[in-house]
Amino acid sequence: MPEKIVYQQILDDATQVFTHGYACSEAVIYALRKNFGWDLSDDAIALSSGFPWGMGGAGCICGAVAGGVMCIGYVFGRRKPGEPVARCHQLAKEYAETVKGKMGPLCCSKFIQEFQDRNDPARKRKCTDAVMICAETAARIIVRELGLEAE
Repeated sequence: MPEKIVYQQILDDATQVFTHGYACSEAVIYALRKNFGWDLSDDAIALSSGFPWGMGGAGCICGAVAGGVMCIGYVFGRRKPGEPVARCHQLAKEYAETVKGKMGPLCCSKFIQEFQDRNDPARKRKCTDAVMICAETAARIIVRELGLEAE
């Protein structure tokens, strides 16, 4: 793990990969994995590939939101049946409430409802903002809970 987490680097990394081929959930996981130095294979990114466009186009939860929850789960989730999970749930709820306060609806179809065209540059900008909000919010919670240094 790095000595200090740099939030701007997380935002830069998430934006870079989101605008160059990764979808929202994948970009959040990629940026957090890279900046926290997690020994997490590309399989984790693959696991999140069904979340963009609200679970493959179903319009449900925003993929960026899901990516952040997955990262919180990676750090604070249980690894064996029966292990306590209340802390992970508490942090996931805090994350979701914080993100909702910053970006509005957590449902993809509601978040981008004004866009008929997925390729609309304004839609891409709005989703880029969501990726940055979700990556930074998850990072801030993880940093705080682990007592890490950050700037």
